[in-house]
Amino acid sequence: MKKVIITGRAHPILKDSMVMQGYQVLDAPEIGEEELATLIPDAEGLVVTTRITVNKQLLDKALRLKWVGRLGSGMEQVDQPYAESRGVRCVSSPEGNRNAVAEHNLGLLLNLFNRLSIAQEEVKKGFWKRIENTGIELSGKIVGIIGFGNTGSSFARLLEPFGVTVLAYDKYKYGFANGYIKEASLEQIARYADVISLHVPQTAETTGMINEPFFSTLQRKPLLLNTARGKVIELPALINALKEKQISGAGLDVLPNEKLSTYNETEQAELDWLLARPDVIITPHIAGYSFEADYKMAAVLLDKLGIALS
Repeated sequence: MKKVIITGRAHPILKDSMVMQGYQVLDAPEIGEEELATLIPDAEGLVVTTRITVNKQLLDKALRLKWVGRLGSGMEQVDQPYAESRGVRCVSSPEGNRNAVAEHNLGLLLNLFNRLSIAQEEVKKGFWKRIENTGIELSGKIVGIIGFGNTGSSFARLLEPFGVTVLAYDKYKYGFANGYIKEASLEQIARYADVISLHVPQTAETTGMINEPFFSTLQRKPLLLNTARGKVIELPALINALKEKQISGAGLDVLPNEKLSTYNETEQAELDWLLARPDVIITPHIAGYSFEADYKMAAVLLDKLGIALS
């Protein structure tokens, strides 16, 4: 019987559909990499999220592996070139959670513009400040989007009713300008944007791309949003940009190191400093997590693998 190992949280429709098609499915969302290495030799399929690294060492043990399926977007934890050289197909399902990420991103933006979290905390402490919590309207603003793939374009679609102008940059994509969406360079985004939102994968090219030189080019003190990958931003540079008022605030769903229990003194001090600021919101990499996205990611993955949805 064909064996599949699911190594992360997945909608039940994924396992149920595979079982209906004759697969033996090991649903192990908490499995560790050492245990996985002992079970992978006879597996035909492997489903991963962000917990498991599918490197050469693991792939060399996967003697019968035919495919790796990623729930969500980003394949940085999979050695895709080596897998494909071994005849292992690699597919992801960014179409499944792109809307969830876009909605979360919009929530961060509206929260920060309208000082919602700040005002709530003040009311909890017995303060009723109205003038001090005057908000900023999104309508009429210029929003820079860096990376115009699944999530970047989904975020742009959500912005249309607000009457904004979107300046979008994508190094590997062009010809997507339409109405309020304009193709732009990084330099134009840095000069004109009131909001900058990051939607790029983590690669050697994008790691650390938002750094001190980038912040030094910003002209309008934009709000910075990152629901992509934490390592795209150099955290010390972000902290300095807040101190120097090069940006007006930050909404982050990702961090360079998301295992808080492993933090050294420097990492902890940086996180504490950010959390103490009223112009910063940090959420625990949940932008792509919605009940609807769970189902859609599973359905997209099944479709790409040619497995009928039960």
